[in-house]
Amino acid sequence: MDTTMNLPTEEDLELVEFARRVVESNGDGEVHTVGAAVRDAQGRMFGGINLYHFTGGPCAELVALGHARAAGARDLTAIVAVGDTGRGVLAPCGRDRQVLLDHHPGIRVLVPTVGGVRSVAITDLLPHAYVWAEQSAAADGAPYPAGTQTLAFHRTYLDAVRTGRKTTTVRFRDPVETGPVNMVFELDDEVVLSGVVTHIASKSVAELTEADAVADGFRDLAELHDRLRFHYPDIKSTDDITVVHFRLAR
Repeated sequence: MDTTMNLPTEEDLELVEFARRVVESNGDGEVHTVGAAVRDAQGRMFGGINLYHFTGGPCAELVALGHARAAGARDLTAIVAVGDTGRGVLAPCGRDRQVLLDHHPGIRVLVPTVGGVRSVAITDLLPHAYVWAEQSAAADGAPYPAGTQTLAFHRTYLDAVRTGRKTTTVRFRDPVETGPVNMVFELDDEVVLSGVVTHIASKSVAELTEADAVADGFRDLAELHDRLRFHYPDIKSTDDITVVHFRLAR
């Protein structure tokens, strides 16, 4: 298997240090022995620590996922686990890999290798994965295969995407690739539309145009800028963003 492993970025190393601090500050050597940290698309980090129990207490990675969700984070980009007493970065267990693939198929996982810590896509970390039966058909009858990348959308965009008024989305610190995509709308009952990312364009916030705003479902560029500040409060005009062009799957 040709698994692409990347060197850790500065943000990845900060995530490792965050997880290390979690377990070194809160571990007890018996029940709590592993710390984990997850990063979202906005760069926020959320920690978790394992809870060992003979009935099957949760791993640190799962606790971190729950912490992130409780704090409002939806689009998660990276995760790592670190053992206590200086054991360093630990690879996720099989159950954690399946959970990550099912719920966050676009996430990257930091793992130990003979050459040091590396970053690997969860889809590469769990090849030929089991397909969860409940994901075989998503809302609206759209397929939701494990391993397909996910784009999270605010609930207010659902009608615009369904009707074709919105055919792009502007993303900040949110890696996206061309190809199949599950577009997830956070409603009371989660709605998932199956689509395809057809093109990706990188530019700065200042380079966005009126045409970009209209394709994104907004009246004008000013409304798009207002919405970007709503989703990304720390965004600046000089920041690089990604304009993601997509269509619904036929």
